[in-house]
Amino acid sequence: MINVAVIGAQGRMGTTVCSAVEDAPDMNLVARLDVGDTLDSGSLNGAEVAVDFTVPSVTEANVHALLEAGVDVVVGTTGWNEETLAGVRTKADERGRSVIIAPNYALSAVLVMSFAEKAAPYFESVEVIEMHHPDKVDAPSGTAKTTAQRVAAARGDLPESPDATETDPSGARGAKIDGVGVHAVRLRGLNAHEEVLLGNPGEQMVIRQDSFDRSSFMPGVLLAVRAVIGRGGLTYGLDEVMGI
Repeated sequence: MINVAVIGAQGRMGTTVCSAVEDAPDMNLVARLDVGDTLDSGSLNGAEVAVDFTVPSVTEANVHALLEAGVDVVVGTTGWNEETLAGVRTKADERGRSVIIAPNYALSAVLVMSFAEKAAPYFESVEVIEMHHPDKVDAPSGTAKTTAQRVAAARGDLPESPDATETDPSGARGAKIDGVGVHAVRLRGLNAHEEVLLGNPGEQMVIRQDSFDRSSFMPGVLLAVRAVIGRGGLTYGLDEVMGI
């Protein structure tokens, strides 16, 4: 049995993670902690793995504290950059612990990123649209950023998507991440959705993923909890855990 602590347990995602851990036949939920709670060996109550679903402003400090406390960590909070990831990688190596950070734990979203990466070199145009509920605090989403970065890397030296726009004072054309257009929609009634649009003369391919409920993320979270123990260092992205 894997003893698990959930950080951010009172939040929407944290509550769902707690239920998933309690229902898993090979896990024990030993601690429910929230933003502002002390993260040490006492509060973690014998946890081997801590799952962090808090907010970007505190997650980096949480991960460092959890590593200091001697547990492996699974992180679903977004807002990471190369500098903060490097700091976690160093801390994990120093403490001999493991961390998995993923921009999305929905298996379908991970597969969309992989499919888009494979398809991108064969299309002249590519753009990413992410759609979320209006309570989401960051835009674009971590998944959209990662998708754009992977698409750009896969395209290599190919030119950016053609775009004759000369003026865009209102920002209607969205953001550019590594040269790939990314658009963020915030709309009541949505949960988490992404489309990757790829186009050539005379053809279009759309790769779309929809998470209608937070339960869609739980298989990926539980997969990461099982995989993180003994893995060593920092793993970024669930695709590495899935072997794709």
